[in-house]
Amino acid sequence: MQIRNQRDFWAGVLFIVTGIIFMVLSRQYNVGTSAKMGPGFFPMALGGLMAILGVMVLIPSVLKSSEILKVTKIEPRMILLVLVAVAVYAFALPKLGFIVALFLLITISSLASHEFNLKTTLISAVVLLVFSWLVFVKGLELQFPFLPTFLTNN
Repeated sequence: MQIRNQRDFWAGVLFIVTGIIFMVLSRQYNVGTSAKMGPGFFPMALGGLMAILGVMVLIPSVLKSSEILKVTKIEPRMILLVLVAVAVYAFALPKLGFIVALFLLITISSLASHEFNLKTTLISAVVLLVFSWLVFVKGLELQFPFLPTFLTNN
């Protein structure tokens, strides 16, 4: 067996392993039945679906009809920038609000790309801000600071 599409192969392995971990960890809760679901039913079902999806992604990667695709080298700078972006978001959200924190998250994480373009980043930030506002603030009515605390009347 030769791995022809390394990207899909390793993505499939990741899905399978993650799904199995969820299924194993969900066993510590009562799974129940489909008619009377317990707290472990949903993670067990999602873990199973994720493992099945992993198999569906993995199998074509070893077939002869699959295109040959090698995995590129992972650059530590990219991983570090994405982790820094998430940390900045977590620390900025309480004081600077949702708008500034999400803008910082998008801008910093986009620096990790080799195809960074300021115009595209700003357009993406505006679109994601509007979409996130509609979903989280208007749709789900989540309670978190939207604006920086120094701009609100407290």
